[in-house]
Amino acid sequence: MSANDRAPRPGDAPFTERTPRVVAAKHLTRRSGRDRASRFLAEGAQAVREALAWAATDRGHVHELFVTADAATRNRSLVHAAVDAGVPVSTVTDKAAAGLSETVTPQGLVAVCSLVDVPLSAALAPGARLVAVLHGVADPGNAGTVVRVADAAGADAVIFAGDTVDPHNGKCVRASTGSVFHLPIARVRDAGEAFAACRAAGLRLVAADGYAPEDLVTADLRGDLAVPTGWVFGSEAHGLPDEVVAGLDASLKVPIYGGAESLNLATAAAVCLYASARAQRA
Repeated sequence: MSANDRAPRPGDAPFTERTPRVVAAKHLTRRSGRDRASRFLAEGAQAVREALAWAATDRGHVHELFVTADAATRNRSLVHAAVDAGVPVSTVTDKAAAGLSETVTPQGLVAVCSLVDVPLSAALAPGARLVAVLHGVADPGNAGTVVRVADAAGADAVIFAGDTVDPHNGKCVRASTGSVFHLPIARVRDAGEAFAACRAAGLRLVAADGYAPEDLVTADLRGDLAVPTGWVFGSEAHGLPDEVVAGLDASLKVPIYGGAESLNLATAAAVCLYASARAQRA
């Protein structure tokens, strides 16, 4: 099949919300559908661009690109890049695109991708020095932002441990701004398994805990942040359970010098990960 055969032709009727391929893709807006199909949706020009670059390195696969007529006009080069990469491109109606979107204003550009997560052993490659572990994080926007921060800080992997949101959730993918395609992501239901694997990889496990007796500035001055570290972040509402904190190697808090009661998860993660990244590169 040539590239031209994969591209919509003038006069082709666009797929509607009842077209079987669109119906199948809509199932991917739910976690159960994603897990059954081993596929997820990446919406918007930035996500699609990153997905195509990821697939070009043979780390995954883009199975199809759905695009409205207006979106195809706005993103001609991106659609052509998909066609050149051998990705089937299907024109859809605005209503069909809205059904595949989880945003208030659909962008009309949605890629069907294979899942990004890798086995825990693959995520924790030899020599890993900085890893973010999300434990019981429920908000997909926060989880996606932590993935973005971890990517920016040069982390080696992000692990979604225990009862944590799916990294393929649409809001999580959008919040990561493409970072889910950049660094290894692992999912493991048993948090103890994740912690054991981190320790086996030579990582010191540190809980980000607002009630910790020591702060990360003190730990940094002592040189503790320069060693290979797995930062463990808990849920937005309750943080990490006491028994989890007690089982880790250390717990540190971000010092608060002003009147704020606390920092939100993504902000605290940014401070912690960058503190380690700076110390490890000093």
